[in-house]
Amino acid sequence: MQASLVVLCLGYVLSQFFRAFLAVLSVDLGRDIGATPEDLAFASGLWFLIFAAMQLPVGWALDQIGPRLTAAVLLLVGGAGGAVLFAVANTPFHIAIAMGLIGIGCSPVLMASYYIFAREYPPARFATLAAVMLGVGSVGNLVASYPTALAVELVGWRATMWVLALVSGAIALGIWIVVHDPKRVETEHRGSVLDLLKEPALWAILPLMLVAYAPSGATRGLWAGPYLSDVFYLSTTQIGTATLIMGAAMIAGTFVYGPLDRMLSTRKWVIFGGNSLGAVALVLLSLWVDNAVWVSVLLMAVFGFLGASFPVIMAHGRAFVAPHLVGRGMTLLNLFGVGGVGLAQFVTGRIHAATVDISPTAPYTAIFGFFAVALAIGCVIYLFSRDSMD
Repeated sequence: MQASLVVLCLGYVLSQFFRAFLAVLSVDLGRDIGATPEDLAFASGLWFLIFAAMQLPVGWALDQIGPRLTAAVLLLVGGAGGAVLFAVANTPFHIAIAMGLIGIGCSPVLMASYYIFAREYPPARFATLAAVMLGVGSVGNLVASYPTALAVELVGWRATMWVLALVSGAIALGIWIVVHDPKRVETEHRGSVLDLLKEPALWAILPLMLVAYAPSGATRGLWAGPYLSDVFYLSTTQIGTATLIMGAAMIAGTFVYGPLDRMLSTRKWVIFGGNSLGAVALVLLSLWVDNAVWVSVLLMAVFGFLGASFPVIMAHGRAFVAPHLVGRGMTLLNLFGVGGVGLAQFVTGRIHAATVDISPTAPYTAIFGFFAVALAIGCVIYLFSRDSMD
């Protein structure tokens, strides 16, 4: 199983890369094919929304077909195929379609590993294992920062995408070769997503899952680039350095959150405390949006760190899911987590378009303020959740 998890982790490295690299390419895509921040927000949002929508069929496929075939086929067709289309893109519309295909390709890789954790390992270790997979896989977030900016300056963004297409295909083949499906659960109960939605305990968790990852995912995935360029006039490599710092903070947060539920004997208050502080950091960034570049980068790193509660929220929700619905339960939670970023990208794209003529700082004051309010509302609803510990 270790070889299986290694190759799935490599697939998740790609997934983290593809959700974050547009921030670094924003200047080059604007110059070469006329892609505006609104165009890139739409493309990024499409990645997240299609990724989220795929969680329902992926959940069914994990339970009925297994992680091996599900992850290998989708990553080959969607991931490698989408990267090829991106490499030959000539318009912002081509970028959007390519990002949608890549979203399909990336949709099963993390959930395939989580499915193996849920089926093969003790429940009490799920949050820690999930955090390790998320943290190690988030190396892709770092690669999508300064290293990508450097690669683009050396060989161009098209050649970089061709290399990524080859890497995606190779990892898909590796999944096909080494991943082994866990033994299927034998039960008379079929079940569906509707059965999951009948569980009252999930309804206080899902709203926070919808908004917890959105600020860091959307900022790191796109808005960091236009923000730092428009307000502080940073270059592509300087933006790459700033996003590298934020990406490192997000990875560190994942590793810190992972064992906290067992150390403190609570999931609810670990999740609530971290996300409440994240909302405070977003308020400060909205108020100090043009104060100093180091202040902005620091605050982005802070809410990136505090927003890394994804694996603990997954563990909280998974505790209320029946064994024969584990695949669909985890992908439902993931649908809300990733879908929240997609929705946020569409909303913030509209916010940017509506405020861009006011002043250089107005769009970003509004965007970070929107994230702060949404996260605060999610935290208030989450207060009504029932704690869970395995």
